Amino acid sequence: MATPNWALAAKKRRLTERARILTEIRAFFVADNFLEVETPYHIPSNAPEPYIDPQPCGNWALHTSPELCMKRLLAAGYERIFQLCHCWRAEEHGSKHLPEFTMLEWYRSNCDYRQLMQDCENLLTVLAANKNITYQGQQIDITPPFEQLTLKQAFINYAPLSLQQAINNNCFEEIYDRHVEPKLGNTKPTIIYDFPVSMASLAQVKKGDPLHAERFELYVAGLELANAFSELTDPEEQRRRFNADEQQRRSAGKAPYPLPEPFLRELDNMPPSSGIALGIDRLVMLLTDADDIQQVVTFCPQDL
Repeated sequence: MATPNWALAAKKRRLTERARILTEIRAFFVADNFLEVETPYHIPSNAPEPYIDPQPCGNWALHTSPELCMKRLLAAGYERIFQLCHCWRAEEHGSKHLPEFTMLEWYRSNCDYRQLMQDCENLLTVLAANKNITYQGQQIDITPPFEQLTLKQAFINYAPLSLQQAINNNCFEEIYDRHVEPKLGNTKPTIIYDFPVSMASLAQVKKGDPLHAERFELYVAGLELANAFSELTDPEEQRRRFNADEQQRRSAGKAPYPLPEPFLRELDNMPPSSGIALGIDRLVMLLTDADDIQQVVTFCPQDL
């Protein structure tokens, strides 16, 4: 008899909890009159992003996010939609990253990113039934309201230099990853909001503040769980930003990437909307006290 795959068998408790979490997520959105949708994984073009590389698949690519297709649904008159799906990003692997991972995205028409902040509070409260999470020895209170900090204030609180200095010195990612992120969400979930427009190519500029975009990220125990926007609905401005991002990709030596023309053609029909992407694998890590993302998925690339 062959030796059992003990590493796979050891995941059973966490995979059982993962199934419960996915069931509760679906019930949460259905109860709020959201429609669950499915969009194609194999698409001709993703949104060009300087730091995210799609996984090629024939002459097309696997989607890095269902975002563009879901926004086309908003433009066609769908008002509240959500999707649980696999996504692919080339070269991503580590204790918190996989090249194939599970994403939850949801979109609301006729509201801005503040409604999504409320959604995050409500969803985590449902999933953490005892209103707290114990993660790697940390007690995290999930009771709303969550902590909210502007990105600028987060740098003031935790970084050795200001946000603007980090941007000017071209070291934002290094400083944010090393000094800021580990301090976020360690006693309560933390919402970091109002990013510079240059860091939110798909987001609406904040009303009355042309320097910042209506974008936020959700952190728990130093883990980024979600990234959200008040969505940009101006097709000409979106094309300009896409072109700038594509130029940045090419300047970094990356292969040319076509723009998503069907999305750009239909964007003008999209009402004011907000959307968010939440990493399911990281969420399950938090709710099952796993210190490595490989512990909460059935198979990783090296297992196949």
